[in-house]
Amino acid sequence: MNLKPSMSRTVTLLFATACGMSVANIYFAQPLLDQLSNEFNIDHSTIGIVITITQIFYGLGLLLLVPLGDLLNQRRLIIGQMLLSTTALVIVSTASFSVVLFTGMALVGLLAVVTQTLVAFAATMASPTERGRVVGIVTSGIVIGILLARTFAGLLTDLTGWRSVYLVSAILMLVMVCMFLKVLPKVEREVRSLPYHQLIKSVFTLFMQERTLRIRSVLAMLIFADFSILWTSLVLPLSAPPLALSHSVIGAFGLVGVAGALAAAQAGKLADRSYGQRTTGIALVLLLISWFFINYLEQSLLALIVGIVLLDLAVQAVHVTNQTMILPLRTEARSRLTAGYMMFYSIGSAGGSIASTQMYAHFGWEGVCFLGALISAIALIFWVTTKKFTNY
Repeated sequence: MNLKPSMSRTVTLLFATACGMSVANIYFAQPLLDQLSNEFNIDHSTIGIVITITQIFYGLGLLLLVPLGDLLNQRRLIIGQMLLSTTALVIVSTASFSVVLFTGMALVGLLAVVTQTLVAFAATMASPTERGRVVGIVTSGIVIGILLARTFAGLLTDLTGWRSVYLVSAILMLVMVCMFLKVLPKVEREVRSLPYHQLIKSVFTLFMQERTLRIRSVLAMLIFADFSILWTSLVLPLSAPPLALSHSVIGAFGLVGVAGALAAAQAGKLADRSYGQRTTGIALVLLLISWFFINYLEQSLLALIVGIVLLDLAVQAVHVTNQTMILPLRTEARSRLTAGYMMFYSIGSAGGSIASTQMYAHFGWEGVCFLGALISAIALIFWVTTKKFTNY
């Protein structure tokens, strides 16, 4: 394998930007749920299915597409998926019926897994001593993309309507493809010839063989369920009386979360220094505490802001640590390790989306916060009972 010692900062940041843009596509709908509910006549109690469909197909993409990174040329795979994503975004932006909307959202989710191919590619290019730092920066791009998706979607919706969000994103994806054609590294590597069905089967085999992968995948499922519980349902109380905030203001809360995500980028460096378990424990405690502040949304937006920063800091810190711990397990199977791990992320995100809107419809914001705190407590207990099995 002819690789440079590590990735340059410019290329690393470009990877992070591409990851953020790609993953943002599946989160644009979260601050737009009320708009989509009104336009397509979907009840508030079930509008979360828009997010759930996207996450389910994201999970399928993780299983069916991401492992191809261990078999095919990653550069071509990345560019091809990004080109197809532009088509999916155009379908959503022009949808007139709910069936077309759901179809477009499904394709957007399926193709957004290019982010995980980028993460695995970055881990392969980075030197062992800097892998945590590189993965931390690239993964931060993903979380920041998720958070800024709300700001971007909110501003454009208030200015030119929700359809422009997906159309502008399609244009930006094309611009990124043009940049990648010029600067994406051409890495030649030797790959084992493996039939596609065996490649997919090996994802599950890795789960059986790698305890660290199993433990960290369950943690991913729990923390991203929490993440989705907050961000899917947040638009509902903020847009309803007495607050009745505009989409631009609601989207701006994503900027608050970026502060936490940027701070947590250092988690990769801590994992490189073998502080992964300590970082995980502290982050999970902060995740539980965050819901105490988030619960006061209707009384204090300042308390909500504090809670958002804590939650996003905690989720990102655990996520970066997780990936830094699992990617070195099998150097020849990094795409499959990433695919298996992120399938649990997708399960957690999809479950959190639908559960949060149901809880809000039946029990209000306090019900949402109770659910979030419960999942946080379960994650903390799970980590305490399994940390002895992972040395990192």
